[in-house]
Amino acid sequence: MRVLGIWDGHDAGAALIEEGRVVFAANEERYTKKKLDVSFPYNSIIAALYHSGLKPGDIEHIAFSTTDFSKTLERIFPALKYNYYSFRRRKVRRPRFEHIRHSIKYSMTSVGKVPLSAAISRSIISRHLRKMGFGRFKLYVVDHHVAHAASAAFTSGFSRSLIITLDGLGDGLSGSISTFENGKLERLASIRARDSIGILYEQVTNALGMRELEDEGKIMAMADYSYPFDFEDNKLKDLVRVRGTSLIGKYNPRKQYNIVRDVAWQTPREQVAYMAQQLLENIVIKLTSNAIDRFGIRDIAFAGGVFSNVKANMKVRSLETVKRWYVFPHMGDGGLALGAALYANNMIEGLDDCEFNAYLGDDYNADDTKHVLKSDRSLEIHEESIGEQARHAAELLSNGDYLFWFQDRMEYGPRALGHRSILAPPGDLQAKDKLNLYVKRREWFQPFASSILEQDFGRLVDYDEKGFDPYMTNAYLVKEDAQLHMASVVNVDKTTRPQAVPNDSGAYSSLLKSLKRHTGFGVVLNTSFNLHGFPIVRDPEDAMRTMKETKTKYMFINGITVRNRKVV
Repeated sequence: MRVLGIWDGHDAGAALIEEGRVVFAANEERYTKKKLDVSFPYNSIIAALYHSGLKPGDIEHIAFSTTDFSKTLERIFPALKYNYYSFRRRKVRRPRFEHIRHSIKYSMTSVGKVPLSAAISRSIISRHLRKMGFGRFKLYVVDHHVAHAASAAFTSGFSRSLIITLDGLGDGLSGSISTFENGKLERLASIRARDSIGILYEQVTNALGMRELEDEGKIMAMADYSYPFDFEDNKLKDLVRVRGTSLIGKYNPRKQYNIVRDVAWQTPREQVAYMAQQLLENIVIKLTSNAIDRFGIRDIAFAGGVFSNVKANMKVRSLETVKRWYVFPHMGDGGLALGAALYANNMIEGLDDCEFNAYLGDDYNADDTKHVLKSDRSLEIHEESIGEQARHAAELLSNGDYLFWFQDRMEYGPRALGHRSILAPPGDLQAKDKLNLYVKRREWFQPFASSILEQDFGRLVDYDEKGFDPYMTNAYLVKEDAQLHMASVVNVDKTTRPQAVPNDSGAYSSLLKSLKRHTGFGVVLNTSFNLHGFPIVRDPEDAMRTMKETKTKYMFINGITVRNRKVV
């Protein structure tokens, strides 16, 4: 039994479930090279079928999400979403009345589902699928926040849990609280779109001159450079408040946007960022605490774009009332395709969980890789075993080099987790600066993440025994005696965003173990294998182009070690 999930909005993608196991999931951006692509996911669907050796006619169940008015309008008139995508990503010249376009968008946030919107969306999606050769299939429409909730519930491993979703908006809501028990997902509370904390954070991102739906992480990072102040002095504090297990916005989103712009005009940007981050943390903590008190469940799973904020996640995880904690690794809208498929799979089969990991994309063997690399004579290549590559890479890292690391299947979601990564020494600030200036080419205040062997996790960070986080969804305080060793991955507030790497997880754990023999700790700087503003690389061609463009000297890819002859 197979279920295909698709999403055709912000960060479009596809996912495939076979016999209760997620076998493939990827996003359209990796194929089109358009970051957070909004197109119909033709390429992702084709890749999913190819991976499993299937034809369109082999798929009997297909699920998609979100049929509110604005999403349906975009499906009817695709030019609307493509034009706004180019505007939002600053790919066009600045319009004369930029704020008006944003105001129009925010004035539509309260419009949820309208009569016929679901039927129209269903018809348009069916037409796209039939063009691709899909024949007799049953099409499932899954509510936006149900899809988010399903992604967390069915992959958390918790048999009974509280599921909280928060994002910008979708299907008239910006959040939900549900329970998951005996394979049943039941919504108990909803948060209206007009009361969205996600929209407020997006508005701050825009007002500070950054790209909404993309640069919110920069706001989180910038907030650390403000002087701290009490919540009572926060100029944004009254815009959204917690009331029980819901949120209440003081104004409609359009008026709220004007207030945010006025505050941003009169206040240093790092202070505005601090206000937004402080408010977000305050709301998420209170909402989670109230939900636990009301429903009495202490195992919590989260999804929705708000939970990409690792600092807020850290504050929630530290609550004494939280027993176990999980954030779905592709928490934003890019995870909706899998969420929809998981929910439909549960409806059809009644399964209460699904076999899942984060390595669900394309993979390439050594022969494929050699064929690509041999076409460029500027690259020197030779084959090494996994153990040899691990030892070789560890030696380079311990000597202060950075390198590209490309192994096995591509990660699913926004984080590089050791399969499409750029690695650097964790304590070398010169290597960090070189990486930032010449490879990543991003703002100086953005911190780098880390990967840490599980056996060393408690030695380096304040681990709380609530379960390892293998997906980089949480920040942790770095222990004082480890801060020098981890200087290039420690933020100004003494936190790091780490990936906990199991001790037996293939090539990546072998590398960390080899590095530990050199330095005493299994930890490395790990950032995504891409240039700033572009998606993570997908295939050997992408990797080779990025290596040459950045003049990087070393790459370890699918058992092949590559040296760039043009770099001294």
